[in-house]
Amino acid sequence: MALGTGPAVTRARSRDGAEIGYWTSGEGPPVVLVHGMAADHTTWDSLVPHLEPQVAVHAMDRRGRGASGDGAHYSLAREFEDLAAVVDAIARAAGSPVDVLGHSFGGLCAFGGATLTKNIRRLVLYEGWPRVDPAAHAPSLQFMDLLETLLAAGEREALLTMFMREVAGISEEELSMFQTSPVWRARVAAAHTIPREIRAEREATLESGQAAKITAPTLLLIGGESTESLTADHNTVAEALMEAQVTVLEGQGHAAHHLIPDVFAERVLVFLRTGR
Repeated sequence: MALGTGPAVTRARSRDGAEIGYWTSGEGPPVVLVHGMAADHTTWDSLVPHLEPQVAVHAMDRRGRGASGDGAHYSLAREFEDLAAVVDAIARAAGSPVDVLGHSFGGLCAFGGATLTKNIRRLVLYEGWPRVDPAAHAPSLQFMDLLETLLAAGEREALLTMFMREVAGISEEELSMFQTSPVWRARVAAAHTIPREIRAEREATLESGQAAKITAPTLLLIGGESTESLTADHNTVAEALMEAQVTVLEGQGHAAHHLIPDVFAERVLVFLRTGR
């Protein structure tokens, strides 16, 4: 079943009052999916059919898009609270802890959210976590000004295309795939969130005290063909966590969940089943 075609979306109330929506399909232990920048829950549509036979998928729309609300003042801390609110709501309904998979900026949100709740059983981060020196890997301030200019002019698609090429580091082949896929419209609709999330990511510094709050076993996934800016500090993050391991997806970049969803799903499911 495609996400969003079943019963009405479920919503959890975050700490600032924003309603965060999530779509549910499949049966089994609960897994929350947290998408990256310029996306909504539909970005997981290729992956979900490979997960549904074994787990109950809860794919959230992060704030500012899709079925979720927003707040007057944006901050990364609100994103962390959103994830914790969704996890806690699902854990209450399921009567069990919840697994979480976050991609890119969604991985960063999952990392931070995991410091606010004890209801996460296992955590999977695909090229998304705080950095030792986030500004060193962030787009330049001049590039940010250009994105803001495009947004002010209503050039959402141009903004998104520039982001995908210059920040996400995807190939022209991957970009063409995205532009012709059903999720492209959703990405364009969420383009206004890109500048604020990049600015927030610039301030997301890895802190040992924060990492120590995460007790869930964690899998860090990186693409063998991904740029250094996307995979930076993964070993340092793994060492800072109580229990973590790193898996390299050979021949893949930042979009393995789109390009090899069956292989990607199997690696995630093995970790969720066994912790390895």
